Amino acid sequence: MDDEAMFGMDSYLARIFKEKRNQAGGETAHSQLLLFKLCVLSLLKIYLHENQGRNIRVNMGKMRMLPVTEVDLTTVKYDTGEIEAPHITGLWLKFFVKLVEMPLIGSLIIGHLKKQNKMNEMLRDTVIPEPPMFRPEFPPQEPESGVVFLKEDGRSEDRVESALRCLPQYDSANYYSSDSTPFRYWKIRDYANSYRKGLTTPSTVAEYVICAIEEFSNKKPPTPLLISFNAEDVRKQAAASTQRFAEGKPLSILDGIFVAIKDDIDCYPYPSKGATTWLHEVRDVTKDAVSVSRLRSCGAILVGKANMHELGMGTTGVNPNYGTARNPHDLERYTGGSSSGPAAIVASGICSAALGTDGGGSIRIPSSLCGVVGLKTTYGRTDIKGALCDGGTVEIVGPIASSVEDIMLVYAAILGSSPADKISLWPSVPCLPDLSSHENSSVLGSLRLGKYTEWFNDVFSPDISNKCEDVLNMLLETHGCNVVEIVIPELDQMRTSHVVSIGSEAAASLNPDFQDGKLNKLTLDSRINFALFNSFTASDYVAAQRLRRRIMYYHMEIFKKVDVIVTPTTGMTAPVIPKSALKLGESNMKVTSNLMRFILAANLLGLPAISIPVGYDKQGLPIGLQIIGRPWGEATILRLAAAVEGLRVETKQPASYFNILKGQ
Repeated sequence: MDDEAMFGMDSYLARIFKEKRNQAGGETAHSQLLLFKLCVLSLLKIYLHENQGRNIRVNMGKMRMLPVTEVDLTTVKYDTGEIEAPHITGLWLKFFVKLVEMPLIGSLIIGHLKKQNKMNEMLRDTVIPEPPMFRPEFPPQEPESGVVFLKEDGRSEDRVESALRCLPQYDSANYYSSDSTPFRYWKIRDYANSYRKGLTTPSTVAEYVICAIEEFSNKKPPTPLLISFNAEDVRKQAAASTQRFAEGKPLSILDGIFVAIKDDIDCYPYPSKGATTWLHEVRDVTKDAVSVSRLRSCGAILVGKANMHELGMGTTGVNPNYGTARNPHDLERYTGGSSSGPAAIVASGICSAALGTDGGGSIRIPSSLCGVVGLKTTYGRTDIKGALCDGGTVEIVGPIASSVEDIMLVYAAILGSSPADKISLWPSVPCLPDLSSHENSSVLGSLRLGKYTEWFNDVFSPDISNKCEDVLNMLLETHGCNVVEIVIPELDQMRTSHVVSIGSEAAASLNPDFQDGKLNKLTLDSRINFALFNSFTASDYVAAQRLRRRIMYYHMEIFKKVDVIVTPTTGMTAPVIPKSALKLGESNMKVTSNLMRFILAANLLGLPAISIPVGYDKQGLPIGLQIIGRPWGEATILRLAAAVEGLRVETKQPASYFNILKGQ
């Protein structure tokens, strides 16, 4: 080996070695010691070169991150940060779980996976100078323009009425027309109009809904949209709503509107299983979750508990316990998760809306894959009491619907911070964009859209980034929105911080049940996840919260220059369901990485975000655009999402669709 190869092609170090060796008169002990020192120096120089842009320096033998205020964004290099893990299904998955759960072998396997993904390097081998941030902390925000303020402590019905006044004037002509071209879903106002004009009743619609739900459940193999369902309870609620309309006393525009509730949100008298086979045995449901109670007070008809990925611990929606919900656009493909049932039941036209939870894209991912709209609110904007994840710091309860206006109506019904969050988070007064105002156009024209191009284009198929790029260009041409190039450092660290945060919090809430033997009753992919989660230490959790503060700082600095951040919602469209996964599940972290690539900031930092459909890939599968807003900035992202919807991007009827309002 020549000298330059020895020093990693560093000619400067090679020249020093040649000079010193000649001075020493050849290969002596002194020159060998010099060789050792220079090799170490060369390796260190190579390491520092590789870490350029990672905001890390070596000092006294330790890796130290630069203080966040000293990071030079011009040196930041985009890192795809692909997850390194095997894809396993069927019997191999069962065998792998046995290995992972063995005391010695399991820790070696998990340790190897963490090393491959640089988790210990980030959490244990690096000094992070920032103090931890154990839940989102938001700086004061400027008020939004062109909005209508809502009374957070008032009645849900009154907030929904205020939201209704924010919408453009309703055109009932669409209801009376023949099959619409292009395709569009029936909206909540379509149902309300038909009820008020006596064209149909909630009881009549209920029969169509019940038939559609039972049809899905009776498919071979079963593809249940709901885990808990009682047709007689649905009929009872519909009869009460029908009576109110007969008396001319509907409770709100949501009266008689059919809504599904994800299985990790309490909806009395149904159990909350979280899609497990056992959780209802250790946790009683005695009343509605706060969000469900608010919907019920508006007259919404709650059809049951929607299917989901077990305990929300996955992004595909696969569920060996109850059957896997299928994507209405292609029944051989996943819906996305974990709110698989809520997204599928809306996309299939059976329900106008659904409630989901979002701790790691669980509303936005399935909404994108199924071609509907999903809103992740600011952390603390909705009261999460009564959901299985109500002790976490990354989760929210939010709506899924087929249109932005329906999202606004349901969001208005359920919003309202908990008493504790009002004290600790200081939420701004909730508001909605006034889409009926002439001011709306001028507000749209002033919006600055932040785009990190390298990240934006890091997708499995260019169809995704191309469709999203087309929409940004249309927003520029139609409304004058400006696209501003941004850089977001430490995306890989953000992923690590998120998985440690949500994983540690999930494990902490369930460990008492696991001590009683319930862990072995989970699906195989959930058991792998909890093997990883239980390997995290207290110091790992604190380090993750130090990273969280850094990443919050970067985003708050970005929001000084832009109003929103735009990305594709997911890095891939709906993946095919492997037949081997239906019985035993699967573990596919490559798919997980693609589906979660753009969604973590909203969860880790508590930011509001929305997924809005923008077209289809070459296989006819839906593509979603994600809009991430400032803290408490729901009105801004809803305004922009409505503008995207108004661009009349391509829409088509899902392959599995029920025209419920017309009884088809």
